[in-house]
Amino acid sequence: MKTDLVNKTVRLFYNSKASLKKHSPEILLVAGIAGTVATTIIACKKTLKVKDVMDTHKSTVETIKICSEDPSKDYTEDDKNKDLVITYTQTGVNLVKLYAPAIGLGALSITAIISSHKIMRNRVGALAAAYAIVDGSFKKYRSNVVDRFGKTIDNELRYNIKAETIKEKDENGKSVKKEIQKIDGNNELMEYSDYARFFDSACSNHTKDPEFNLMYLRHQQAYANELLKSRGYLFLNEVYDILDIPRTKAGQSVGWLYNKDESKATGDNYVDFGLYDSKNEAGRRFVNGTEYNVLLDFNVDGIIINNIGFGRI
Repeated sequence: MKTDLVNKTVRLFYNSKASLKKHSPEILLVAGIAGTVATTIIACKKTLKVKDVMDTHKSTVETIKICSEDPSKDYTEDDKNKDLVITYTQTGVNLVKLYAPAIGLGALSITAIISSHKIMRNRVGALAAAYAIVDGSFKKYRSNVVDRFGKTIDNELRYNIKAETIKEKDENGKSVKKEIQKIDGNNELMEYSDYARFFDSACSNHTKDPEFNLMYLRHQQAYANELLKSRGYLFLNEVYDILDIPRTKAGQSVGWLYNKDESKATGDNYVDFGLYDSKNEAGRRFVNGTEYNVLLDFNVDGIIINNIGFGRI
């Protein structure tokens, strides 16, 4: 019985410790904000007592001045200077004591906020590194599948393509069976990246006018390229935001890098929405003005978050 109680206590301790560690950024941030508010309140309350300290200071200085000007008193200039130094020192000490709690709490609050940011930055870095490993492993796996089984099998496995038998009439009017491949109801066998997204009625600036949509996407693509050139980097989520497409976790790590020296560029060195992909039948219909929805496939360079920092871009 005693052993079970000890084990439960130990488990509770370690579970609580793990939970605190997991939520430490949020706890530190909330504590920092609360401490900042409390610092302001304490400082305001202590300010009400500053008048008493300063009144005492002025009274003491005035007394020293009167004594120094009275010839009947044996009060030299050196005595006056010494007393003034003591008075100003005491006043300074009293003011420091008055604001010490607010200063101490403010320093702790700032430390908590900085610590929270540091923990989150380390976690984001670790997450990006882990994502890079997974992404590399997945690409390596797909490469192995293509080498051994071919591109067709790779597409079938990746997009869950299934063979479906349908009945059609031939030239003589006879009913014949035909096998087709379907991807979620679409029999167009296309290969898109994992970052491809539809620009359709779910996007706020989408219309049923194909020409307007094409013009809008051209302008947004040009704007994205200007952002990339001016900053040196651009995250995929930022492009999603421009087009009113929901953000993704991967979108905060992948994107584009820009280098004025194209020979040193790590990718295409520009943003492309994939509007003019000649292999994309639906895209051709969109550009030709017969379709007002389009699947945008962005030419991201890959994970860029680890390449952003002082002296890196």
